[in-house]
Amino acid sequence: MSIFKKRLRFLKPRELKVTYPLFVFLPGMDGTGQLLKTQLKGLERLFDVRCLSIPADDLSDWSGLVEQTADLIQAEQQLGGSRPVYICGESFGGCLALKLAAYSNELFDRMILINSASCFSRQLIMGWGSNIVQWLPEPFYQVSTIGLLPFLIASERISSQNRNSLLTAMQSVTANSAAWRLSLLNDFRLDEMPLHKVSQPVLIIASAADRLLPSVTEANRLARYLPNAMKILLPESGHACLLEREIQLEKIIHSQNFLD
Repeated sequence: MSIFKKRLRFLKPRELKVTYPLFVFLPGMDGTGQLLKTQLKGLERLFDVRCLSIPADDLSDWSGLVEQTADLIQAEQQLGGSRPVYICGESFGGCLALKLAAYSNELFDRMILINSASCFSRQLIMGWGSNIVQWLPEPFYQVSTIGLLPFLIASERISSQNRNSLLTAMQSVTANSAAWRLSLLNDFRLDEMPLHKVSQPVLIIASAADRLLPSVTEANRLARYLPNAMKILLPESGHACLLEREIQLEKIIHSQNFLD
């Protein structure tokens, strides 16, 4: 099933740096691309950054999401000529990054996975949650997002401003679209993908204090599927680690010598 009411698009900085490596951020369930703001200052020192933005009412299947994202990446490459491409997927976006790798591993040179939701279908309680969401009236769904916050964040590590930004992003997605994206995660199967063909370097980042998903266990599993993977553990971070004061993705990339 693919329903395109609006097209996916890239959010772009005001000043493009087409001679820099291209960094493509694939967001979590909210799909807004807005939650990378806290990381932009550091990342823009190294990259020409693009954030994928998925419409709030989008009902694209995996094939639709992959094809549209691949088209956007190829269009950016035509603007900037031959330059390295980094794709970085967080949570839901981690699954999209893996789907892109299976679709065409020529699209990118390096991949970063942050608390990938690729283990969603293995969590029974998550499956129940996705079934419940589809029956919630819109006002009840909006209220229910507040109850998810303790599972998504380590509250003492996130400012009130970033907490509010996360809630706003979550509530921007319609209940119907949220239920659809959860069903996509429920259908995601890592063992059915030809990831052994992905020879590019992959950096897998996992939060040890993730209350939503077993991200450390999943990082170990992903490393078994991806031949050229390295892992880094964030010992005190929650699921939405990029919103935390102490986490700077630019510094993590540097510390792991992950620049091309």
